[in-house]
Amino acid sequence: MALRPETSSELLIDGKLVPGSAGAFDIVNPATEAVIGQAADAGADDLDAAIDAARRAFDTTDWSRDHAFRATCLRQLRDALLAHSEEFRALATEEIGCPSFLTGGPQFEGPVNDLGYFADLADNYQWTQDLGEAKPMGIPNVREIRYEAAGVVGAITPWNFPHQINFAKIGPALAAGCTVVLKPAPDTPWAAALVGKVIAEETDFPPGVVNIVTSSDHALGEQLVRDPRVDIVSFTGSTATGRKVMVAASETLTKVFLELGGKSAFIVLDDADLRGACSMAAFNVVTHAGQGCAITTRLLVPREKLDEAITATRDAMAGLPADDPAKPGTICGPLISAKQRERVESYIKLAVDEGGTVEIGGGRPASKEKGYFVEPTLISGLDNSARVAQEEIFGPVLVIIPHDGDDDAIRIANDSPYGLSGMVYGTDETRINHVVNGVRTGTMGVNGGIWYAADVPFGGYKQSGIGREMGVAGFEEYLESKAVARPA
Repeated sequence: MALRPETSSELLIDGKLVPGSAGAFDIVNPATEAVIGQAADAGADDLDAAIDAARRAFDTTDWSRDHAFRATCLRQLRDALLAHSEEFRALATEEIGCPSFLTGGPQFEGPVNDLGYFADLADNYQWTQDLGEAKPMGIPNVREIRYEAAGVVGAITPWNFPHQINFAKIGPALAAGCTVVLKPAPDTPWAAALVGKVIAEETDFPPGVVNIVTSSDHALGEQLVRDPRVDIVSFTGSTATGRKVMVAASETLTKVFLELGGKSAFIVLDDADLRGACSMAAFNVVTHAGQGCAITTRLLVPREKLDEAITATRDAMAGLPADDPAKPGTICGPLISAKQRERVESYIKLAVDEGGTVEIGGGRPASKEKGYFVEPTLISGLDNSARVAQEEIFGPVLVIIPHDGDDDAIRIANDSPYGLSGMVYGTDETRINHVVNGVRTGTMGVNGGIWYAADVPFGGYKQSGIGREMGVAGFEEYLESKAVARPA
């Protein structure tokens, strides 16, 4: 089966691949600005049909109760996707603009393999918990807790790591016994739609269990959130949009999971290998052109070593140019769109207007006539109150800020509306643990440690979101608990 559509990709609704009622819309390669194909453009009626199919599949079939069958379907999907890995990986680089090396990890193969983890959870999770006997009001009772699927999930996903985030939602939701309506970002519709094609043609998922609705109309996301037939809304995106999701879901008191923005700090202690730490900070922020919510975009260094840190970081960035994402060795590819490039460029201008210095980068690569590229950029001369140090930019832009010791570094790191991730470099374990314990963030790396894995819950403090994705905690987001008691 060839994945690339000859004309347009299709919607997956109630087990059938169908065109969009609003026609089709173009998909643009961010590295070349060329149209590479089209995706089905769903309208309100298409989304309504998808929600109806998911509701019926949950209410009228035994999908939510047949744990072994769900595990089988998830493993089928994993194996079918891996059989198409070469084509999916090439399409990911073409559609997303991600460097090809990432498709062997979080941009495709990593999250696909993680489906096996969620299949194992479906098989092995303790669906019933025995609480033993108690005597409320003197009456002996035996009690248990039963864990059940929460219902229909409306999943809304962004464009930056679409495979990772799509599977981080549908994997645990399906393993838990929910049915799903997935609405992916219009910038990267094939990453979802072609998975729908594999589900329809190469797996045993029953009709209506998985529905995938691509659309150029952002209003469909609001329709999905407001629909009373949806039991859970799982959203990943900006904090501003997350607030709107909460407001819309509040009308029906629909449960929400939100994975939102970040402005994470990379803390370098005074006993760390400064050059090595600064090199890693540069690598982190230019990876996939900085388009990641958990990327560390504030570099906090000892004040007495600021000049040395600027030089080390600038040298590292000079060796990580923005380039063709399909070219071996490329770390920093293009931004997703002209609109996103304009946003990043506006923040670089703002940094200069605020009194900052562009130490390297700051513009478009002279060698690139096409593509939404921005040079890796290092900004100095600002404190943590600057907007470029407080607001999420989503580009290859790093702000370097001096600190006056470990506690001051913790203070600066926490002086943010966000709390998604972070990194600390040092050699003294007591001091490192003091920083890890002090920074209010959902994930934290130490000396380059990588927390990303299927069994690690991911999410943030403060305005970085509500709930956790991945791991057992992420799986349990899609469950309800039912307490049952009977006389002893």
